[in-house]
Amino acid sequence: DVQLQASGGGLVQAGGSLRLSCATSGFTSDEYAFGWYRQAPGKEREGVSCFNSYDGSTYYADSVKGRFTVSSDSAKKTSYLQMNSLRPEDTAVYYCAVRAGTATAFPLPRYEYPYWDQGTLVTVSS
Repeated sequence: DVQLQASGGGLVQAGGSLRLSCATSGFTSDEYAFGWYRQAPGKEREGVSCFNSYDGSTYYADSVKGRFTVSSDSAKKTSYLQMNSLRPEDTAVYYCAVRAGTATAFPLPRYEYPYWDQGTLVTVSS
């Protein structure tokens, strides 16, 4: 079975940084896409970022461009989301997801990712 485990969430003051990690187990595809999503209280889940291993391409929501950076370690099949200059509106549960192949659009519909983690809470205080 494929499992994802995210870590790195927590409480941070506005302007601070956090780094989320998403480790996989049982996922063996050499070509893959990681998607990062978030869901704030009372809001729809939204796409935050995406990483394609095929060409290293990355995508970001306008709200996080210039502040968040997505990356991946292909040997570990792990993705990272470096979040800088955090704002209170970044407060949400963050989810990572992975699929074999390439994400051809951003954000992909959630059903395009077969594997998800349980979510990790990020709270940004003002």
